Amino acid sequence: MVTVLLLIFFLGYFAITLEHFLKVNKAATALLTAVLCWTVLVMSSPIKEDTIFQLAVHLSSISEIVFFLLGAMTIVELIDAHDGFQNITEKIKTTNKTKLIWTISLVTFFLSAVLDNLTSTIVMASILNKLIQDKKVKWQLLGLVIIASNAGGAWSPIGDVTTTMLWIGHQITPLNIVKETFLASFVCMALPTFIINFRIKGNIALKENISTNQNDTKSNQVRNLIFFIGVSCLLLVPVFKTITHLPPYMGMLLSLAIMWVLTELIHQEKDEEEKGILSVNHALKKIDTPSILFFLGILMSITALEQANILHHVAGYLDHEFGNIQVIAVVVGLISSVFDNVPLVAALQSMYSLSVYPTDHYFWELLAYTAGTGGSILIIGSAAGIAVMGMEKIDFFWYLKNISWIALLGFLAGIFVFLVENV
Repeated sequence: MVTVLLLIFFLGYFAITLEHFLKVNKAATALLTAVLCWTVLVMSSPIKEDTIFQLAVHLSSISEIVFFLLGAMTIVELIDAHDGFQNITEKIKTTNKTKLIWTISLVTFFLSAVLDNLTSTIVMASILNKLIQDKKVKWQLLGLVIIASNAGGAWSPIGDVTTTMLWIGHQITPLNIVKETFLASFVCMALPTFIINFRIKGNIALKENISTNQNDTKSNQVRNLIFFIGVSCLLLVPVFKTITHLPPYMGMLLSLAIMWVLTELIHQEKDEEEKGILSVNHALKKIDTPSILFFLGILMSITALEQANILHHVAGYLDHEFGNIQVIAVVVGLISSVFDNVPLVAALQSMYSLSVYPTDHYFWELLAYTAGTGGSILIIGSAAGIAVMGMEKIDFFWYLKNISWIALLGFLAGIFVFLVENV
């Protein structure tokens, strides 16, 4: 069974990387891979009802991420429809290449720590899509956004799902994770920023951002209101989670509901045709549903490997072969560029008790850094990368050739800084 599962998974993974060559949408391949993997699991299980129950458990967990993504993309689309990001676009709009690149990188880095790496990536991708004219330049900057958002999420207890897991599991505390991993995460972002700044030659051509819709609803007052409320709603998500202890997707759905009610009240005098692109109905139609289905499929495929204890055995193998916890943390970061970092971190949490490595032990902090930033090495290695791949259709092999080695250098440089700090 294990051999068949791995064969299906890697064939599906290979087909996803060859999407443009095969002319088959990666969402279709991911969904097919997920269904086949779980079919093998169920058919080979002596107690099929138990396996089906576990499927429902995994689907429940994955649905939290899917609904979070759905809500975030809809809110961002709604803000964009009202030209809300024009304010940020105007502030970072400059032909000075160095200033533009570093501004994009720093804004993404700190924004992802306050919100989360996925939401921050969606916001910055929307801004860059409206700002940058040249496709290849935009793709390089989007690669930088993926790196910066994952680096920014790694040093914040609410910036990345794995860091949040370690916080909830009492392996880390908020103030200590910030103190111990901020510098490493900053270097992980700064070195790639410097390299990409060097690689992009000359000034960056910007789009002429001229609104084609001159309706009254596009006035500065409404635009600023939608932007302020939209960003405030996104910021509300971690606050709502902290206060209520409900999962993040509940806060995101609350934020979407607030934005929905607000826009309905603002445009209540107009009929559906007049509302046009300014309505949530249109935003829901415009978001990239195939990318959400791709996200669902790839995560369901990975949970099949987890259900078969394949990932747990991988973690056990690392412990047996390497022994050194620093090497294990680094290898987990590298593996997270291929496999989802959530089950990998979960496996390590179950392998090592707090009696072995107590709260705020440097192993947990290094693991938070490597699991959070290692996903940048491949575009499908993190939620941020998957979102950009779906939204902007970035080719897997283009990212591998142009961004992966830069992300790897940043990843290793951050590890070096962390280890120096903890000598």
